[in-house]
Amino acid sequence: EVQLVESGGGLVQPGGSLRLSCAASGYTCMGWFRQVPGKEREGVAVTGNGFTWHADSVKGRFTVSQDSAKRTLYLQMNSLKPEDTAMYYCVAAHLPWGTGCSGGYLSGFGVWGQGTQVTVSA
Repeated sequence: EVQLVESGGGLVQPGGSLRLSCAASGYTCMGWFRQVPGKEREGVAVTGNGFTWHADSVKGRFTVSQDSAKRTLYLQMNSLKPEDTAMYYCVAAHLPWGTGCSGGYLSGFGVWGQGTQVTVSA
């Protein structure tokens, strides 16, 4: 089974920035989810087939992008807050013809990475 590999997590002070990377190739729908122990996993950002979505909680601070040449998905995270502390997962999927890219599709049918920890603390 193909696995995705995330990198770029770490410890950062509030207001700081991090960029997460995910090595993946050939997928038509990709995104980032995050999870805190004891809480439900939540979608952070999704991109694919001309569609891009960011959760309200990160809109204006986080930006998802992909470099097709490098076959890499990124999540640029600025103005980080303590509540952004979580394990961040890269997810990717091949979309069947006529299926739109969405967090719901990724959650149900995507390939997941092992996760990278982001901790925002003074």
